[in-house]
Formats: sequence, structure tokens, C-alpha cells
Amino acid sequence: MNTILIIIKREYLVRVRKKSFIVMTILAPLLLAAFYGAIGWAAVGSISLKKVAIIDQSGQFVNKLKGDNETAFVYVNESPEQAKKQLVQKSYDALAIIPKDVIEQPKTVQIFSNKSVSLTLQSNIESAISKEIETIKLSRAGITQQVIKDAKVDVDAKTINLSDEGEKSTNSIITTAIGGLCGFLIYLSVFIYGAQVMRGVLEEKTNRVIEVIISSVKPFQLMMGKIVGVGLVGLTQFMLWILLTAGVVSAGTAIFGAKYAKDAAKARSMQMSAMPGQRDVQKKMEASKNPMAELSAAAKTLNIPLIAGCFLFYFLGGYLLYSSLFGAIGAAVDSETETQQFMLPITIPIIASIALAQFIIRDPDGPLAFWMSIVPLTSPIIMMVRIPFGVPVWEIALSMILLVGGFIGTTWLAARIYRVGILMYGKKPTYKELSKWIFYKA
Repeated sequence: MNTILIIIKREYLVRVRKKSFIVMTILAPLLLAAFYGAIGWAAVGSISLKKVAIIDQSGQFVNKLKGDNETAFVYVNESPEQAKKQLVQKSYDALAIIPKDVIEQPKTVQIFSNKSVSLTLQSNIESAISKEIETIKLSRAGITQQVIKDAKVDVDAKTINLSDEGEKSTNSIITTAIGGLCGFLIYLSVFIYGAQVMRGVLEEKTNRVIEVIISSVKPFQLMMGKIVGVGLVGLTQFMLWILLTAGVVSAGTAIFGAKYAKDAAKARSMQMSAMPGQRDVQKKMEASKNPMAELSAAAKTLNIPLIAGCFLFYFLGGYLLYSSLFGAIGAAVDSETETQQFMLPITIPIIASIALAQFIIRDPDGPLAFWMSIVPLTSPIIMMVRIPFGVPVWEIALSMILLVGGFIGTTWLAARIYRVGILMYGKKPTYKELSKWIFYKA
């Protein structure tokens, strides 16, 4: 046991003392926040207002088409030929001609431009015309604008979970996001840190350092020490990432929360001097809630201790299960290029788990979700996707027991391959030879 602890300490300290570990641990949350912030800024900043000239030959759409922050409609009284010639001179992005019989034949609308019209611009023009045609037809049927306005209602339902502890408010968006994020983090950890174990074993083998180490340490002790040591490195890095991310999120919440509070105060101060047509807009501004506050309140409805505890267990369980197999692959081959033939069977369950997670989220209590959260090879990711939605205690317990059993089984299997393959050189192993190594008596 002391030997394993020494190996664990060595593997842990060697990795956490590296400058790359320190730099990536500190910068990763900041870089991630900056990356998504830059994408959001670029997405918003890249949207420019498109001017669309409208020739209404029917006379029923003048000053009725509603634009938005992407599209502005300008009505012209010129002939189609003159408007086409002046399309570039007047800086119009497109020219839409609405024929006289557009109500009966809506597909006769034509859109002209000097360049290919983007799908978004075409969709905005078609949507604006379609809505006005719908309004005209309803008006002809005797339905007034006020009736149409009153009929448009936005339903914002609250979801409440009925449990033995009573009624608890829930938020499906937060639940889905937390489940998907936890599953994705475990998916990344298995690949990143499992691959580190494989590369570490392969490096020691190719450098012939392993021959010296094996003279004083049993192969199983070396494998377990390396797996646990790298696992603790990953756990340390994840904990630091969580703390730093929480700090970044708290700062963002404070900044955006203050911004929304300022906007709400400004809307209230303007209410007394508002024109009648502006009051509806101000009411919507006042009724709108601070999204950061909503997210914070929704997160409090989740069972955070249960999610955190299960994440820690499935993070370690999934890592230990797969890293033992990655370590066996590193011991069986002589170069990293040879690992590809053995990586595929191991990575298929992981890839299938993350690929099917989107379907699990839609039906977290279905048979597919149940069986994939029970099978040890897929349970670390799928069970973490399900837990925020609420999973019976017996299912979580059964999944954990089977995951522990799966880890013990894969560790035994990997140790049998490891003890033989770690000293094998110059020959590319096959699946048949690996099966012989498992039952080889040394």
C-alpha cells in the first residue's frame, strides 16, 4: 500500500507542478468566458440593418409592413424598372414588388437585388408580407385588429415538482443545462485524463524506464498508482475550474444585474411623460425580469448537494473505469499510432453516451435512459444527465453498485494485460494475443 501511495504522490506532484497545468487551470475559465463573450459580441455586432424598397401595386401594404432591428422597409412610388436601376444608388439591399393579386396568389411576390439575397433577409421579407396578408384576410372575415391583438397571448407556465417533501418549483431550462453540462464534463475528463494515463504508460515503456521500475514495484501497483495519481490531478483541476467559473459567473451576474436594474429605473422615470403609444413598450420593459436573477433563483430549486455528490462519484468512477483500459492499451503497444486499433472499441460507449444524451434529455425516464444509466460503460454520463430531472434513489444506488463492480472488473482485466504487455517490445499485438495475455499464468 505504501508503494502505491508513493507512486500516486509522484504522479500527482509531477503534473501539478508543471507550468502548463497552472496556466491552463487559471486561464481556462477566463478563456472560455472570453471566447463565448467574443462570439456573442461578434454575432450581435455583425448584424446590420438591411434596407428593403417596397413597391406595393396592390395598395394594401403601404406603411403596414413591420420591420425590426434587422430589416427596414421603405415604400417607393416609382416604377419597377426605375427602382431596379436605382437599387444601388439609393443603397437598398433588396427590392420587393408586391403584385395586385397578392392576396389570392401570395407566391407572386418578387425580390430583386444586385447580390444574392441572404436566407435571413428573404425570410424576414416573406414573414412580414405573410403576417399582413393574414391580417387582411382576418379583417375581411370580420375580425378586428383589437380581437387579433387580444388573441395573441404569451403563456409563461411555472413547473412544480410534487415530491415526498412537498411542492418544489423547477425550471426545465436550468435542469436541462445542468444535466447536459455535467455529462459533457465527465465525457471530457474521461478522454483527457484517460489519454494522459495511456501516454504516461507508453512513454515509460518506450523509454525503457519501466524495466527499472518493475524491478522494485509490481505491475498492478504501478498501474493503480498512475491511474489514481492522474485522477487526483483531474479532480484538483476541475475543483479549481468550478471555483474560478463561479467567480466569473458571480461577477457577470452583478454587472448584468446592475444594468437591468438601471434600465428598469429609467423606464419607471419615463413613464409619467410617455406618449400613449409608448406605454405598452414601457409596460413590457417593467414586466421583463432580470434574466440573471431568474437563473440564480432557478438554480436554487435544484438539489445541489445531490448533484455535486453524484458528479464527484461518477467523475471518479467513469475515469477509473476507462483509465484502466487506456493504461492497458498503453502497455500493449509500442507507439501512439498503434493505439488507434484498440481505442475504437473503448471509445464507442463514451461517444454513444454523449451522442444519445440529447434524446435522454427529452425522455429522462424512458427505457433507453434507464438502461444506459445502469450499464457501467455508459452510466457516468447518462446518469448525470438524468439526475437533475429527478431519479429514484434505488436506480442511483443500483447504478453506483454496478459502476463499482464494472471498475473492479475492468481493472482486473487491464491488470492482466498490463503485467504482460508492459515488457513486450517489437511486436504489434492482436486481439487474439490480448485474450491470451488475460489468461496467461505468470
